[in-house]
Amino acid sequence: MTDQNIDFSMVLASAVHDMKNSLGMLINSLDELRMDHKEALAHSNQFNMLQYEAERMHNDLVQLLGIYRLGQDNLVANVDEHFVPDFLSEQLARHIPLLDGLGIQYSIEADDINGFFDEHLLTGVLNNTINNAIRYTKSQLRLTARDEDGYLVIGVEDDGAGYPESMQHTGTLNFKSLDFKGGSTSLGLFFASSIAAMHNEGERTGSIKLHNGGELGGGVFEIWLP
Repeated sequence: MTDQNIDFSMVLASAVHDMKNSLGMLINSLDELRMDHKEALAHSNQFNMLQYEAERMHNDLVQLLGIYRLGQDNLVANVDEHFVPDFLSEQLARHIPLLDGLGIQYSIEADDINGFFDEHLLTGVLNNTINNAIRYTKSQLRLTARDEDGYLVIGVEDDGAGYPESMQHTGTLNFKSLDFKGGSTSLGLFFASSIAAMHNEGERTGSIKLHNGGELGGGVFEIWLP
């Protein structure tokens, strides 16, 4: 047998990339199927669950690839200027078919401001956050954006039970603090925290903040970008 030095992490990353692309195609097909059969699938619990789980798995794979690239030191933030209300509308639009199917009301309350961030990376963070909010909300979801103390603050709020005290957090998560033995590793929060920290201006660095309350009274996820 030939002795080969196999970089198993790279093999896994390649497999994850392929699975992510396949799931992306599946999600697009589900969207088209819903459009073609609006009346039959509008309130189908089985179809809604299928679409939700496909989105969740796709987001998980995006995060795994991002974390792998972080570990390889080849993930960089390509910061550009974006009109925030339009950006949030684009992020919400992807989830509207599922939100409508589940009967969840949604809204955007964003100041007319521009922000400087990596559109691709922040899309990954918001897709995962919105998907989580869909899982835990009762009937409402809200995206917000404001300028506070020189930071762009983008929030995702719901009217669910809120974050447990152990998850309420401000700042930057450390990978070593994640619990791989429990039911939830908080990889999504680590990914979001890492992406936030990649955005900096001078001595100011981005971070995330999890708390309860907001206009809807449930969980509030915020990413603060300088």
